[in-house]
Amino acid sequence: MAVQDIITYSFNDIFNISIVDFDKACLINESGQLNTYTIYWIKEGKADYNIDFKTYAIDKSVIFFLSPGQIFSVDNEKIKTAYKLSFKRDFYCIQTHDKEVSCNGVLFNNLYETPFVSPSEDENKKLQFIIDSLLDELKSENTGQYDLLQAYLKQFIVNSVRIKKEITPLKTDEETVLFKEFSLLVEQFYKEEHTVTSYANRLGISPKSLTKHFQRLGFETPSDIIKNRIILEAKRQLSYTNNSVKEIAFMLGFNDPAYFTRFFKKALAVSPLQYRNKDAN
Repeated sequence: MAVQDIITYSFNDIFNISIVDFDKACLINESGQLNTYTIYWIKEGKADYNIDFKTYAIDKSVIFFLSPGQIFSVDNEKIKTAYKLSFKRDFYCIQTHDKEVSCNGVLFNNLYETPFVSPSEDENKKLQFIIDSLLDELKSENTGQYDLLQAYLKQFIVNSVRIKKEITPLKTDEETVLFKEFSLLVEQFYKEEHTVTSYANRLGISPKSLTKHFQRLGFETPSDIIKNRIILEAKRQLSYTNNSVKEIAFMLGFNDPAYFTRFFKKALAVSPLQYRNKDAN
């Protein structure tokens, strides 16, 4: 399906909605590294998606919540009805209030949980009403569009958080909160800080205690989480940029590209160049 067959409405190049709505299922192919916060609502259709090199097969109403830098690609996709909402950080990212619906909340910037929710039929109706309100506002020329569009987007995210909480109640115990704080720090500093000690110091806890907390929760070790985040970014860079292995090594905080190559090969059993060449074939 050609790109021009998708209808898109935009606001100041910082927020937009794309609509796919067909009488017969059509195929869409979209892949690459995202540069905005993106919500994909596949309301009706079937698809196999790859998100950060993990495959998700869907055959019902599903909403994906993706953050800048994540890799999104399509194995196959036959969609009858779908929406894509994308926005830049400046448009909607609540940092100090409403933590559950912020860009560091339940849905976005959370690499360690399933990145989607599956609304029920009644929930679909509520979300469709919000989408219709967003579209009506985008088509209008009224004043105060920014505030109203932002409010509608927040309603969509609030309802999605509720859906997620109904399926998987959010844990608020001390250890789970510690894991969330740790994972946010890793996302912020993984390019500069590679040791558990550096993150433990930021959290005001000893490295040994941090590891024990994660063991009790059944999570990966802090060391593995740091390593896997670095490897994920390396795979993104090797697959979707032309940066050299040396450039990627320096970007990820390795002073010695040869050490980075050994680090990568130990994790994946292939060198960075072998991974890139394999991915290109």
